Amino acid sequence: MTSSGPVAPVDPHDFDWASQVGPAAVVRRVVDAAAVEDGATPLDEAALLGLRHGLGDSDLWLAGEDAFAWRHDGAVDLAVAPAARRRGLGAALAAVATAAGGPLTAWSHGNHPGAAALAARHDFDRVRDLWVMRRSLTGLPLPPHEAADGIDIRTFESGHDEEAWLKVNAEAFAHHPEQGGMTRADLDERMAEPWFDPSGFFVATRDQQLVGFHWTKVHDETPPYGEVYVVGVSPSAQGGGLGKRLTLTGLLHLASLGLPEVILYVEADNAAAIAVYERLGFTHATEDTHVQYARG
Repeated sequence: MTSSGPVAPVDPHDFDWASQVGPAAVVRRVVDAAAVEDGATPLDEAALLGLRHGLGDSDLWLAGEDAFAWRHDGAVDLAVAPAARRRGLGAALAAVATAAGGPLTAWSHGNHPGAAALAARHDFDRVRDLWVMRRSLTGLPLPPHEAADGIDIRTFESGHDEEAWLKVNAEAFAHHPEQGGMTRADLDERMAEPWFDPSGFFVATRDQQLVGFHWTKVHDETPPYGEVYVVGVSPSAQGGGLGKRLTLTGLLHLASLGLPEVILYVEADNAAAIAVYERLGFTHATEDTHVQYARG
């Protein structure tokens, strides 16, 4: 690394996600400390999975041991360790990471005022709100009766359902900027994660064709909690209550594991989905909002 004031660029050859020392270790420590302080990780799942493969042709800068900025795939991720905040590190990193032209996006996981100020300073506009909704896993509605629509719900079969799932996922999320673009490699990578459990991955079939799904996730933290990881219904099966039925199936599974709470993520402008989740007892607090900013 060569130093430029408080900020130093990282040589991609020096970045090894598995290393206990060096730039990757600094990034992990900052991410972990920020997540504890803020209640939300500064790097989403896709970013964390990407860093496991190295930096490639992306750019990473460190501010000592206290902060980092990562510019990759038209996006910037920036985080400052809680103990080092309000020292100008975020501003210095943002200036370097946004200096090159071109369209960029950046997430504020938790809607921090500091992130809003940095975004305005660098001509980023607020373009997207992602809600976190929560509910207790007690007092769930009764299990759904089998519907008379010829649709059955079963668990995902690894080695059999992958391609059919990808097709329905692409159809259900055709206009979603991240979810709809998942590839077989993306799916395989997530299925290789320690948290993957096919017994919590439900698929709906009609005439042996997959038409919907609910993939749940368990976060092994203190205390542990569940997540409605993703629910999708093929356009050919929408409008008949299948989304609610699949969601409740997954919630009952998570409750059976003894988990106290479940969360989900939903676009703030997806009124139809929010209405379904509210009827199932989910609520949203203002501070549980992730904000995406964009330039260009």
